[in-house]
Amino acid sequence: MSAADGKAALRRACLARRDALLPAVRAAAAQAIAANALLLPHLGQAALEGPVAGYWPIRSEVDPRPLMVALASRGAALCLPVVAAPTLRFRAYGAGDPLHDAGFGTRGPSPEALDVSPRILLVPCLAFDRRGGRLGYGAGHYDRALARLAAEGPVVAIALAFATQEVEQVPTEAHDRPLDAIVTEREWVSPPARPV
Repeated sequence: MSAADGKAALRRACLARRDALLPAVRAAAAQAIAANALLLPHLGQAALEGPVAGYWPIRSEVDPRPLMVALASRGAALCLPVVAAPTLRFRAYGAGDPLHDAGFGTRGPSPEALDVSPRILLVPCLAFDRRGGRLGYGAGHYDRALARLAAEGPVVAIALAFATQEVEQVPTEAHDRPLDAIVTEREWVSPPARPV
């Protein structure tokens, strides 16, 4: 089976597993994930360098908003992604800013919002492994955005996930960008090759 075929099968299984979590369980997990994420050296620093990219959750994704609120209360500048095919662009976002269709079923800042280059990205996923493998929806938006941002300077990708999304190994291809950390409601994981 090719990596692409393996990814497609894993996507279906992992999405079903994530969708099976009750909304109340997902909401409680999002609070625990926010608390665990603040223990990461990159996010627990008093002064974060550059904007932190969150995301507006779709489907049954981990809701990053509790973490985004906590980061903003610590003085972090925030931004949200918008789909600008074939990649993502990031626009400055503040609590209460109006949201617009940002592509791929999500919401984001208006086209008039300032474009920024985040140095830390909170990313959704369907599955992850402890080596830093991440499985997304298959469009490659985050992989391309991470590659572009890495060309501009150091960038950190942190997946927010439910513990049930962990798999033994995510099939990877040459274009897949590894994660620097994964945060679940139970713990945070620093892949061995990418210590946080």
